[in-house]
Amino acid sequence: MEKISEMRAEALRLFDIAILAADPARAVERALNSTKLSAEGTLYLVAVGKAAIPMMSAALARVKTGTQVEAIAVTNPENAAPLKGCRVLQSNHPVPDAAGEVAAHAVETLLSKTTPDDHVVALISGGGSALLPAPAKGLTLADKARVNEVLLGSGLEINDMNHIRQQLSRLKGGGLLRIAAPAPVTAYILSDVVGDDLRAIASGPTVAPIGTRRSAKALLMKANIWKDMPGSVQAHLSTAEPEMPPLPAANNHLIASNRHSLDAMRAACPQAQIISDRLEGNVADVAPQLAEIFRACPQDELAVLLFGGETTVTLKGDGKGGRNQELALRVALQDIDGDWVFLSGGTDGRDGPTDAAGGMVDSRSRDRMAAANSKVDALLDNNDAYAALSASDDLVITGGTGTNVADVQIFIKG
Repeated sequence: MEKISEMRAEALRLFDIAILAADPARAVERALNSTKLSAEGTLYLVAVGKAAIPMMSAALARVKTGTQVEAIAVTNPENAAPLKGCRVLQSNHPVPDAAGEVAAHAVETLLSKTTPDDHVVALISGGGSALLPAPAKGLTLADKARVNEVLLGSGLEINDMNHIRQQLSRLKGGGLLRIAAPAPVTAYILSDVVGDDLRAIASGPTVAPIGTRRSAKALLMKANIWKDMPGSVQAHLSTAEPEMPPLPAANNHLIASNRHSLDAMRAACPQAQIISDRLEGNVADVAPQLAEIFRACPQDELAVLLFGGETTVTLKGDGKGGRNQELALRVALQDIDGDWVFLSGGTDGRDGPTDAAGGMVDSRSRDRMAAANSKVDALLDNNDAYAALSASDDLVITGGTGTNVADVQIFIKG
């Protein structure tokens, strides 16, 4: 047990390092270096996402003295904090709410005042898609909320979900650029998506959309969830796009990502190996695939394997949990010899609609669940990984971290 305790402590240490490497304020400071933010007219600072507050704080500290500034930040309630010189608004995540619609309108109103002499700086991080809902013409907030609920339980990858969301919004898929015109836009972006596709991060407010209404409809039909879409959404996606002027250009800068966090963990642990920074797929398929990799580790040597990415869960029940918790639980149920520990956690500190960042299981977890009379199979069938991991004391709870660069997984065997 002492050996397992040491491995659990090491996994938590590495997870903390992964989160620290994605510190949003430091990322903005690195990106700006010695640059001072300014404009001939007004400097508009707009931050949206789970990391909006620290990103905005760092940006405000780099504003050139004498510059006229208007700033607004939109984040989730847990990460909200007052900022001098900035209007802070809160909205819901992962399902958009009325407060988010108010926030989106506030951002649009602010940016509609721009002139060619102004400069817009956008600070974008994960979660921005749900936090800033601006339903397209003919759609309502209720429509958007229903779409999000269906998408979150569909098993679709995040890029595909944001592909669809873009076609239902005024701000996503470059919409912010159109509203900010004619002012030039510079964006500093913290990536929470596999592959760092800027079009998918927060549904790409400062880049061109991933696809079209037609391709979004095709994705929904392929996933067999078209029938679950509100009628207004079906009608919208079945109508051809109107003619639009070319999308204004923007200077987009990726300033932190999942890969940065993986590299930081590897640097902090000489034995660590990065196996993949593109861990994707349904957790029901991913868990046995990971188990095969874990079984191949030599029995008499220390192994520390690192992964990053974003898996998915297909919802079948009404239990409590998230993709990281369910992945950890499914790994705990695999047959893997020796003493080992596996942690899967979201760098934002929030896995699904729970207070847990994820789960950390070990070679004794299944025994602890049995001793607690936990009906693991039934809980798994109900997507209730939280209850199972709670029974074995395997939840990872960090609180909101103020950042988001997707998920990391740590396996230690020795």
